[in-house]
Amino acid sequence: MAKFRKEGGKDLPPISTASLPDIVFMLLFFFMVSTTMREVTLKVQIHIPEATELSKLEKKSLVSYIYVGEPQKQFQRVFGSEPRIQLNDQFAQPEDILDFITAEREARDEAEVPMMITSLKVDEFAKMGIVTDIKQELRKASALHINYSSRKKAVAE
Repeated sequence: MAKFRKEGGKDLPPISTASLPDIVFMLLFFFMVSTTMREVTLKVQIHIPEATELSKLEKKSLVSYIYVGEPQKQFQRVFGSEPRIQLNDQFAQPEDILDFITAEREARDEAEVPMMITSLKVDEFAKMGIVTDIKQELRKASALHINYSSRKKAVAE
């Protein structure tokens, strides 16, 4: 009888990798478009207070944030456990706010400066004295458009 099979195993044909760069670039493009970059790494713990009458900000690009809260655990050994001010990625004193506002204004277009908003993200258990100090420094910097960040109060039924 005749043999229909040859001796030895058949090798599988190699997989074409011609489309592999296209797939990699599509994935890269997808993640570049869908990922949002965090601008500030929080070094303070903030439990934002609840409020009932809220309004949404129109242009968040014109908002400068000042964070006030207790330093996170890894920073408490150096900075203590009292509420601290955070401007961008570093701890600051109330006297540093004038320089912060000036730098924020210089980074903006001249037409946008009057529309700038300073948003205070303050821990609900922080003392009002530190907020008063911040507001006094904002007055010195002529940053009079202030916003207090809060979350929507849950409706009890």
